[in-house]
Amino acid sequence: MKIGAVRAGENVDLTVMDNGSGMDEATSARIFQPFFTTKGEKGTGLGLVNVMEFVRQSGGSIDVQSAVGKGTAFTMHLPEQKKEAYRASAAA
Repeated sequence: MKIGAVRAGENVDLTVMDNGSGMDEATSARIFQPFFTTKGEKGTGLGLVNVMEFVRQSGGSIDVQSAVGKGTAFTMHLPEQKKEAYRASAAA
């Protein structure tokens, strides 16, 4: 599953993965919904929503790969921020 679209140009990719229980397709389809949690009463279901919004606002995308019994991998593709552009936006 892919959320968002990466702008053309150079990107930075960050992958976070585990070898946990993984998710089925029905669960994977809901993970970015506000207040959805797989942790019952222990979770608020806001973590991945916040990650998704950060990545979208940055002009990036998220790929999710998961298989039951094998774990899950999230890859965030973020547009590279040039040092000069960062200095200009920080000065404003």
